[in-house]
Amino acid sequence: MNHTLLLTLAALLLAPFNTLPAADSVPPKGFRALCNGKDLTGWHGLNPHTGAKLTGEKKDANLKQQREDFPNHWRVENGELVNAGTGPYATTDAEFGDIELHIEYQTVAKADSGIYLRGTPQVQIWDKNQVFDEKKPDRKPHLGSGGLFNNTPNTPGRDPLMVADKPFGEWNKFRVRQIGARTWVWLNDKLVVDGNVMENYWDRTKPLPAKGPIMLQTHGGEIRWRNLFVREISATEAKKILAEAGQK
Repeated sequence: MNHTLLLTLAALLLAPFNTLPAADSVPPKGFRALCNGKDLTGWHGLNPHTGAKLTGEKKDANLKQQREDFPNHWRVENGELVNAGTGPYATTDAEFGDIELHIEYQTVAKADSGIYLRGTPQVQIWDKNQVFDEKKPDRKPHLGSGGLFNNTPNTPGRDPLMVADKPFGEWNKFRVRQIGARTWVWLNDKLVVDGNVMENYWDRTKPLPAKGPIMLQTHGGEIRWRNLFVREISATEAKKILAEAGQK
């Protein structure tokens, strides 16, 4: 058998495997998947900032337009939820209160994205390679991702406890626990936010809403998400966790 024929046979044998989609991810015990890995079922488009000051028919029209525009910017590819950095944010149809969230992401240079909890910004995603700009003292991408960026500057939790980001091209893994207004964030298994209060960005005089959607922000660069799993935390478990942390 000649060399050319061997190469042809090898290509034919490998072709089916090269076109197979990624294997279905399995949620950990007690969790459920937020994305089915096939389409955008369970999600809609919403950038809450664009319609925040609108009311009545104008607000309704804005929300309708964002929902219609959603599939033009988001897609499911190889089991991953993908966005090029444009359009409304991917927003869960379901609303959540106290939760534990597992989610992985992969993004690009100059990234600026994040995860909204209860519809509120946000667990921040940065490009840690960006140089600190003294003209923008409250913007600190060099400190890494995972902080509660929309909290008041220089308050606990706004900046992460350490840099835990992986290099571009690798997947980063968040574990987020939200109980009441308190947020814990682990990035790549390292604690970066330790039970700090997430402020209500929409009205800082009020506590964080009791429930709201999970939102994946789009902000100018491609980002991919996978293994999106959530577990709702019961009132009994929440009380125990807060007590162990010395919090209320």
